[in-house]
Formats: sequence, structure tokens, C-alpha cells
Amino acid sequence: MGENVPVRCPACRRTHGYAPPVYPCPCGVPVVPPLLKGAPAEPITHRTWTDDWVTVRCGACGRHDQWPQPELGCPCGTVLRVPVRPVTAAPKRPSAPTAPGAPGPGAPGPGAPGTPDSGTPGAARPGAADSPPGGTDSQPGDPESPPGATASATGVSTVPAHIPLPRTAAVPRPTFRPVTIRTARDAVTTAALYLHWLGFQDVVQPEDVPGTAPAAGGGFGVDLRGPGLVAQVDPTTRPTSLRAVECLWLTGLAASATSVSFSLAGYEEKARARADRLRLPLFVLDLTGTPQPLNGPADELIARGP
Repeated sequence: MGENVPVRCPACRRTHGYAPPVYPCPCGVPVVPPLLKGAPAEPITHRTWTDDWVTVRCGACGRHDQWPQPELGCPCGTVLRVPVRPVTAAPKRPSAPTAPGAPGPGAPGPGAPGTPDSGTPGAARPGAADSPPGGTDSQPGDPESPPGATASATGVSTVPAHIPLPRTAAVPRPTFRPVTIRTARDAVTTAALYLHWLGFQDVVQPEDVPGTAPAAGGGFGVDLRGPGLVAQVDPTTRPTSLRAVECLWLTGLAASATSVSFSLAGYEEKARARADRLRLPLFVLDLTGTPQPLNGPADELIARGP
């Protein structure tokens, strides 16, 4: 992951720590989108596939590639677009290495006053550097060392945006392999793969089964079904509505199945509150193809499985 930077939500004015994702360059070197520090994050109210991609230069090979725009889901239900520094100029080349034994730039030469070879009083001697009592350097955790970054010093909330519940029964799983989302169909494919990774079997789209009609979305999304499962995938550019969440829950209740919701643009505040009361798992899809749990029921589903 990249360097953690503060991102403030303009809707609820809450500040979160955000680390940009790392993408694999074809040359084999990890690439991190350079965030534009100090620039405010923008709420995503309308999505276009062209605006959801940014150009990032690889610092090793200089290659320019298109990668998903960094985003952050705020607990208030707002999805934020994190600004990225545009690619404008070639990166600076590193300076020529200094020959072994040669003084670096600005370093005093041999015989200069205050050096070991000068022979003058007060010259520094190897091993005579000042050190604290006990012969060890001060560590970050020592009382003498300066305090680390805190909420009062940095203005960044030390409370995580979403606190996962403790796992009561860990489910062994392989690492989930995401699928980069470029189209609405990719969002459906990602949700189906993720549900299979959670432990649901035979996850299919209802239209793929002869004689079966969509029921869960009711026009609010693309449905996925499986034994004991009713899922809704909302690949639209608007936050999922309260009505869509309620319809999904009623469909799962009638089918005695677990209801799961995936959304690309997040959820309305009322929809999130209702899902918490109904114990309906909510997930947000980012463009890297990794669903993120948005409430406690989603964390429980990840921890215990179906």
C-alpha cells in the first residue's frame, strides 16, 4: 500500500486515513497513484467510465498505464473520489552515485577543521558520536522520544471509518483474486466470484436459468441467485435506494435465503440504516474489483461464511 494520507468527507466532515492501492506494472514494479495532497476529495454523484480511470507513470520503466481512480467509501454513505496528481513532466533522474570513499556534496574534505584527519582539537573520532546513556539510540517507543502522530496533532481521526467485528469462527479461504471493473457486466462478474469465494455454491444470474425470472432487484439492479442466496448488484451511477434494499430483504425472506447487496456508487443514508436494522450485508464495489464490507452483517458474513 502507498503512504497514508488524510482524506476529509465534505458531507459529514469526517477525516479518514487513506492509503492508495498498488497496481502491478508489466515491468514487475508496483505502481502507486500519486495522490494530490491538500486537494479536497469530491463526492461521486455521477459516474462515467472514462472519468473513473487515471494515467499513472511507472517510476522504473516510464510506462504510462490507465488504472482505476482511487476512491474511498465514507461511513456516512458518500463515495469520495481522491484526487491524483496528473502526469505532466518526466520524473527526475537520480544523481550520479558517489565513488566509494569520496566525500559527498557539501562534505568537508580531508584535513578540514573538525574532521578526524585535521589534527585539530574537537575533531570527531569514529565511535565517539554522542549517544544516550546505555549506548543505545532512543527508540520511537521510549519516553524521551517525541510523541507520534495523534489526532490532536494531525487533525486526522484515529478512529477507523469502519470497525470490523471480531471473528467468531474463522473460515479458511484462499486469497480472493479480483476482476478489474470496467463495465457493468464486470461488476456482476465480480460479485458472483466474491460470493463463491465466501462459500456460496452455484451462483448464477436468473436469466441464465430457463423459466426463471429476476425477483430480487425489481428493476433496481442485476440479480444473482444460488442455493440459500439472493443477491443484488447495482452497477448504476446512483447510490442504492432504500426501496431497493427493502425489496431485496423481502425477497430473501420469502425464499428463506440470505440476502446480500453490492453497489458500485454506495448507498443512501436511509438505505444503510434500514439494512443495519434488517441485518442485511452491504458491500461496496471499487474499480479494482475488491468488494468492501460496509456494515456489521457484512463483516459477519465474511467471518462465518454462509
